[in-house]
Amino acid sequence: MTLAIDDVRFDGDGLVPVVMQRVADGRVLTLAYANEQAVRLTVETGLAHFFSRSRGELWEKGATSGNWQKVVEVRTDCDADAILYMVEAGGPACHTGSDSCFFYTLWSQCDDKARWDLEIVTELHQVIGSRRDADAGESYVASLLQGEREQLLRKIGEEAIEVILAAGHGDRLVEETADLFFHAFVLLARQGRDPGEVLAALRRRRS
Repeated sequence: MTLAIDDVRFDGDGLVPVVMQRVADGRVLTLAYANEQAVRLTVETGLAHFFSRSRGELWEKGATSGNWQKVVEVRTDCDADAILYMVEAGGPACHTGSDSCFFYTLWSQCDDKARWDLEIVTELHQVIGSRRDADAGESYVASLLQGEREQLLRKIGEEAIEVILAAGHGDRLVEETADLFFHAFVLLARQGRDPGEVLAALRRRRS
């Protein structure tokens, strides 16, 4: 079902709450507010725009920090009084540098280990990305990101062989698989892809 911006039910101050959710893995990134102009700019530009209640002005996510949010779809809830931006994130969503603004826990029955396992994927991706402009002579990851792509592809091939060989020696299988995953993450970063896309692909296979 499709609605128009005119159908959105802005509050008495002309604002509507906006949730940003990452397309790749469904993670909720932040909550902000938008007025009608901000929503229209978002639709026109494909970049997340909001209205700052404290400053009383429009703002574009990433305009100063560089952590842009490319909006691929705008949805409303059933009452059309809340909006969802489905985004491809270009950096941390939170001003603290965190991937998501929602990192405090008030109460949970979740498996902490499972949640941490997912978060380490995002953290590793961010660390790899931070090495992009480092000195290749001092950073192994930087050398893989800046050097010839064939060097990285050969390394991934070598790690894959190590996994196969380790299959007969269980004490090394986990470590060798971790090495393979790590170098695959470096390749994803080099190609401008997010490991969340891989998780999304695995989720689709499960269904």
